[in-house]
Amino acid sequence: MSEFLEKFWEMRLNKVKEKLEKNKFSAYVVPSEEEARKLVLEKLLPAINPSSLSWGGSMTFVQSGLYDLLRKREDIEVIDTYRKDISPEEALENRRRALLVDLFFTGTNALTEDGWLVNLDMIGNRVGALAFGPKKVIVLVGRNKIVSDLDEAMLRVKQLSAPANTMRLNKKTPCLTTGECHDCNSPDRICNVWTIHEKCFPEKRITVILINKDLGL
Repeated sequence: MSEFLEKFWEMRLNKVKEKLEKNKFSAYVVPSEEEARKLVLEKLLPAINPSSLSWGGSMTFVQSGLYDLLRKREDIEVIDTYRKDISPEEALENRRRALLVDLFFTGTNALTEDGWLVNLDMIGNRVGALAFGPKKVIVLVGRNKIVSDLDEAMLRVKQLSAPANTMRLNKKTPCLTTGECHDCNSPDRICNVWTIHEKCFPEKRITVILINKDLGL
């Protein structure tokens, strides 16, 4: 049974890859997070040859194992925006600095079958880096992020990604206890900045790695 599902998803992911490439993104399909990690370390990283790198919030990036490996690099300037041992002011400054690195890693909240990246952010550093700043961006995407269209993408974010991430981050918002979006005015609200990437500019600035596994939220 699982073999049929893997084949189904491989076909679907390859169709999305074609749409992404038509939209001027660079795109790859890999069978697992291990293969995604190998692709980055053995092909993409040497080709980009960054002098600095950083990342935005992404469970998929962590699940791929890339975070644990890249944060230890000594040959590249690494701005670790996940650090918990610094003050809030220092953490915010790291996020600002990360907007000007050579290579930025992140995930996406949803990816439509037309090849659109759809995201909703709290601070805006993740979506800001997607839109402009870092010379190159690598987006790691589990198959569970694929949706049919923009309406379904926004619905997925509001009904699943945002409430689940609020719970993961233990934010003090109504959805923490109800699991449903209330369009709240809480100071801890994580739903503040939407971005929709229909096309990639400059061409191939953003590389999307489609992973044939359920990863992230």
